[in-house]
Amino acid sequence: MHERAHRMGPRGGGRGPGRPEQEAPSTAGLEAWFTGRLPDEWFEGAPEIVVDRDEILVVGRVTPPEAGGDAPAVAQAEAGRIARFRESTREQRMAIAREAEHRYGRHIAWGAAAGGTRELFTTLSVPVMTRLRQPERQVLDTLVAAGVARSRSDALAWSVRLVGEHADAWLGRLREAMQAVDEVREKGPL
Repeated sequence: MHERAHRMGPRGGGRGPGRPEQEAPSTAGLEAWFTGRLPDEWFEGAPEIVVDRDEILVVGRVTPPEAGGDAPAVAQAEAGRIARFRESTREQRMAIAREAEHRYGRHIAWGAAAGGTRELFTTLSVPVMTRLRQPERQVLDTLVAAGVARSRSDALAWSVRLVGEHADAWLGRLREAMQAVDEVREKGPL
């Protein structure tokens, strides 16, 4: 069975044109659940877990190989270690993903890191609809004309990545503040 075969999702069709936004189930206790559910021997330390309203990304650090040589040789050895982890854990990861998807109402994506190499191997690409005025479309069209992107969609994704890289600290503080609001909301009035 292919890793993506279970991806129909717990929300049965999800959001789309004409469908109202649905609030995903709470992620309270998510990190603790993964800590208890993941085999201890998979990762060095706790995995990095990133959550949005569509997906939960779990990336763990695997033991890097003892590889000598130049940087490209080391990177190849690290990529090989990640590939070995991916293949040897596939069935267990799929079972854990099914449980977590049922529990948390989001798709589960996986990745691994070894040394300086990081690879994500089951992430979603979610379409996003937006309305742009002419000046905003011209920015995207300029990126396409310059060969930076193949399409307006690629140009928009490139722009979002660029903003994310340069605003990472600010976005991190914003996410922390939003998490605090979620925690207060879950506790309800005192």
